[in-house]
Amino acid sequence: MKKPELLVTPVNVKNIESLCKAGADAFIIGEQRYGLRLAGEFHRKDVLDAIDLAHQYGKKVYVAMNAIFHNDKVDELADYVKFVHNAKADAIVFGDPAVLMTVREVAPEMKLHWNTETTATNWYACNYWGRKGAKRAVLARELSMEAVIETKEHAEVEIEVQVHGMTCMFQSKRSLIGNYFEYRGKAMEIHNYKYGKNMFLHDKERNNKYPIFDDENGTHIMSPNDICIIDELEELVDAGIDSFKIDGVLKTPEYIVEVTKKYRKAIDLCAEDREQYENVKDKLYAEIEEIQPPNRPLDTGFFFKETVY
Repeated sequence: MKKPELLVTPVNVKNIESLCKAGADAFIIGEQRYGLRLAGEFHRKDVLDAIDLAHQYGKKVYVAMNAIFHNDKVDELADYVKFVHNAKADAIVFGDPAVLMTVREVAPEMKLHWNTETTATNWYACNYWGRKGAKRAVLARELSMEAVIETKEHAEVEIEVQVHGMTCMFQSKRSLIGNYFEYRGKAMEIHNYKYGKNMFLHDKERNNKYPIFDDENGTHIMSPNDICIIDELEELVDAGIDSFKIDGVLKTPEYIVEVTKKYRKAIDLCAEDREQYENVKDKLYAEIEEIQPPNRPLDTGFFFKETVY
């Protein structure tokens, strides 16, 4: 049975070697000037070192260029695409059509993965961008298991699905944290703003804490829970999903390595020995629960939520 690629987001170059040994098949890296919500910042030298190291282990590296590019950055894209191509990256992840047009002009043989975060919700959209040159579509996190499988059945491109980690709930190109911090008298308030890290919105009514951060792409508010479907992989594997993504944003390198090890075991057993997978999947889920950071409960995201029409 076909095994899906295990795609991981490393924190730094050093993290890549540990993840290769843990069983990762591919990595997404980049810098925040061009990519969204990366687990670590990889400047050009880091990108070169990461690709060289990963290729030594026979792994793939995809460079993120999935930010939204206003006119002030468009002129930079050709130079960065040339750099990524010369660095021998295995694909560019994009959402903005400006990247597609630039790749056509300066590196037409470069593979492209279409990822607009929220609009890859059906097979027709995936195939449309496939006809424009994308080899892979990254599905939105808000899809049910039924919708994911239906999309794969009709897709003419590879399909990537996130199986672990947090999800972005809101992004603004503006830096909003300061405004939230100054605004008082409401149910939500910003914690730890002055430290510039480990910040979250506390919704007392729902008793949820939403990680929040500012970077060059604006303000990002993340989900209060982490997706984890290590015990629900059967349908996705049977459907032939091409890539399973572990998103390590706001996680430690050690955590990402441990989660990768457990998903590597789960994927291998699910594809090769289904009975054994059924025997160990609950144990693997419990082991991930044990290493979860505070305030990060696990859930199944939208995979099993009822669709309302």
